[in-house]
Amino acid sequence: MTGTLYLVATPIGNLEDITLRALRVLREVDLIACEDTRRTKKLLTHFNISKPTVSYHEHNERARAVELAAKLEAGAQIALVTDAGTPLLSDPGHRIVEEAIKRGISVMPVPGPSAVVAALAASGLPTSEFLFAGFLPSKQTARRARLSEFASARSTLVFYEAPHRIEATLRDALDAMGDRQSVIARELTKIHEEFLRGSLSELIEEIARRVIRGEIVLLISPIGDDTCSASSQRAEHSSIAEDVERLIAEGLDRKSALKRAARLRGITKSKAYRLLLAQSEETDGE
Repeated sequence: MTGTLYLVATPIGNLEDITLRALRVLREVDLIACEDTRRTKKLLTHFNISKPTVSYHEHNERARAVELAAKLEAGAQIALVTDAGTPLLSDPGHRIVEEAIKRGISVMPVPGPSAVVAALAASGLPTSEFLFAGFLPSKQTARRARLSEFASARSTLVFYEAPHRIEATLRDALDAMGDRQSVIARELTKIHEEFLRGSLSELIEEIARRVIRGEIVLLISPIGDDTCSASSQRAEHSSIAEDVERLIAEGLDRKSALKRAARLRGITKSKAYRLLLAQSEETDGE
């Protein structure tokens, strides 16, 4: 008989969050495949679990997946864990799952902690639909392009981000999406857990005054959501053409004025331009 591959979720911070089932599975399997064996051994030691471990990370995933699949075919029971949270969510694991399914090996999830779900639940943003996109590109051009792709999404957007890039990401999101309500969830379930809530522009001002450390989940409200900033709601009562002319009168050039008007509405610059053209055509037709 073939073995079973268990995808075991582990704590993202607070060790009390591990489930009874996860502990049982980790005690019963023959082998534990870990993203970082040193971190996993600390977890195992804390719960007095003594099991063989093997590394399984992005640099050896291809070869290790084949090796582990062979063990599973021979009847081994194997648990896959990452450093924290649920395996495969922005962590290695896809190749071994793919290989196991291809060989007819049972794959069983052992649910538990997930930074994505924890952050979303406590964010205050809409939870009926969400889009998790993992880490954004580190290069600004690619990051802006990626954010622009999500600008028209009608789901709450969820990203992982590094602390040294969070301010740049917020600024790029503001340019790409407008001034939407957003949340920075930091160090979830740990001693310094923190939620920063506000519009993108408000969060930019907030983190510019301090040093942000730790693991971060960034959440951004969907387009057209009623949690948009007050300035965005006020903008709906005036035409975009009126806003552009007003901003030009305040000293902005036309390009910057259009960009600012788009931010006020929580829409992309390209959509604002299309609205401006449509309103101009309506005026000409009259």
